[in-house]
Amino acid sequence: MIDLKFAPDPALQKVRIGALVLTTIDWNRAEQVVPPALREQICAAARDPAPFDRQQRIRIIRDMLRNGKYKPAGRAKPSPEYLLQSALEQDFPSVNPLVDAVNLASLESLYPMSIFDLEKAGAKLLLRRGRTGESYVFNPSGQTIDLEDLLCVCSLKENEADGRPIVNPVRDSMATKLFPGASHAVVVVYAPHGPEGRDLEAVLARMATWYACAVDTIEQAVFEPDATS
Repeated sequence: MIDLKFAPDPALQKVRIGALVLTTIDWNRAEQVVPPALREQICAAARDPAPFDRQQRIRIIRDMLRNGKYKPAGRAKPSPEYLLQSALEQDFPSVNPLVDAVNLASLESLYPMSIFDLEKAGAKLLLRRGRTGESYVFNPSGQTIDLEDLLCVCSLKENEADGRPIVNPVRDSMATKLFPGASHAVVVVYAPHGPEGRDLEAVLARMATWYACAVDTIEQAVFEPDATS
């Protein structure tokens, strides 16, 4: 299991982090994680606004992430909003089966999510806001994202005090992205504290059923801030 700590920051009191640790990935079975029928079912549901108040969830997620200089809008909007737009345009992305499962679960729940290679990142992690001047490359063409005040999960390799940011609710770092052939992965779900995030555990459990066919073991956990932070 991973060890994820919250930085002592009052802004983090409004966040809960859900995690799935996927151990020993069998990429030969990965195509079974999200069969075409499930993909189409979730994308079709996204085009039907009736069952789920999406605008309310979008407002709640934006409020959860709004801190300091970071404004969750425009090019910096949370990743589920990009996914929803893609689904509405019938142009939903396909990366690899494990990443696609995260994108579909994020589309379905509208919770921002990340997935990263556990061996690249290490198991010791810190949730904090990005510092002034921090950034990382998020795609193969070398584009970077400004991380100041953006919620970030950081790798604490080599006993670093603050670590290096690897994923966030907008875009994930190229340094720890999950590619076919990786052995272990971590899925992170960013959810609001309180009743607005009450379905976090259910979202994690649903995703675990998808991944079960392609991994040896799945560990599920929810991390919360220290009430004294």
